[in-house]
Amino acid sequence: MLRLDDLQIVVRTADLGSLSAAARDLDVSPAVASAALKRLEQQLEVRLFARSTRSLRLTPEGEQFLGYARAALQSLDEAQQQLAGRKVDISGVLQISAPSDFGRNVLLPWLDQFQEEHPLLHVRLLLGDRNADLFRQPVDIAIRYGAPEDSSLVALPLAPDNRRVLCASPAYLKKHGEPVRIDQLAQHNCLLYMLGGRLHERWRFIDGKRELSVTVGGNQVSDDADVVRRWGVAGRGVLYKSWLDVASDVQAGRLKVLLPELRGEPAALNLICTHRAQLSKTVYLLREFIQQRCSQLIDARPRGN
Repeated sequence: MLRLDDLQIVVRTADLGSLSAAARDLDVSPAVASAALKRLEQQLEVRLFARSTRSLRLTPEGEQFLGYARAALQSLDEAQQQLAGRKVDISGVLQISAPSDFGRNVLLPWLDQFQEEHPLLHVRLLLGDRNADLFRQPVDIAIRYGAPEDSSLVALPLAPDNRRVLCASPAYLKKHGEPVRIDQLAQHNCLLYMLGGRLHERWRFIDGKRELSVTVGGNQVSDDADVVRRWGVAGRGVLYKSWLDVASDVQAGRLKVLLPELRGEPAALNLICTHRAQLSKTVYLLREFIQQRCSQLIDARPRGN
C-alpha cells in the first residue's frame, strides 16, 4: 500500500524541483526523502523522476502520477476535516497560470474575492502570454484563450461565447475619426500583438454569414497583451482584443467599441489541466466562480459581438 508521506515527497519534489528542498520543506532528512522516493518507485515499478548530479525532472510516468498524488492528498485532507466534525472548506496551494492582461486586470480581483470566501486557500498566480508547460512547470491549472494545441490536455469552458471586439479610446477617435467600414482600418494606427514570433496583423470579422478580413498595420507591437490594451486606453491607436480583457475599460468609457454590428473572432476562455485527476473540489469551485463572473461580462457585451 502506498504511504501518505511518500506521496507528499513526490508532490513537493515536483513543486520545488529538488528532492533536498522538498526534504527541508517537509522537515525530514534528505536520506529519508530519498528512501521514500525509492520505495514509491519500487512499489509502482516505474521511475518517477529522471535524476542526475545537476538536475531532476519528472518522467512521463511521473507527470501522469503527480496529478493523482495531488488529488489523493487533497481528498484525505477533506476526509480528516469531515471526521473532525468541521465544515469542509478548501485549503492548500493552488498554482494558476493565466494570460498577462486577463490575469492582471480581470482575474486578480476575482481571486481576491474567492480567497475571502475561502481563507484557507493559498494561491500562486503565474502571469504570461506564452502557454505554460503543465507537465514541467509547477502549475496545477492554466486559464487560456482558445483550445490547447495538445489534445491530451483537459479543457473545461469558462467563457465559450467570448469574442474579440474592435475598440479605441474617445481621445483617439476625436483626433483621427471613427472607422465605419473595416477597410478604413488601413487608414488607422492599429496596435498589434505578437506571440511566439507570429504577428497577429490579419483581423477577421463575421457580417451575418460572410467572413471579412483585413490586414492592418501600426507603429507599436508588443508580445504582452496588457501592453497593447494600455496603449489603446492611452489613445495610441485601434485595438482588437478579447471582450473580457476590455469590458471594464468600455464600461468606464476609457474605450469605445467600433463597428458593433460585426461579430469579432471567437476567443473562448478555458480552464486547462493535464488530466481529470487534477479536477479537485478547489478547481471545480474556482471554475464555477469564474464562469459566473465571465457570464456577467458577456451579457453586457455590445450587440453583434
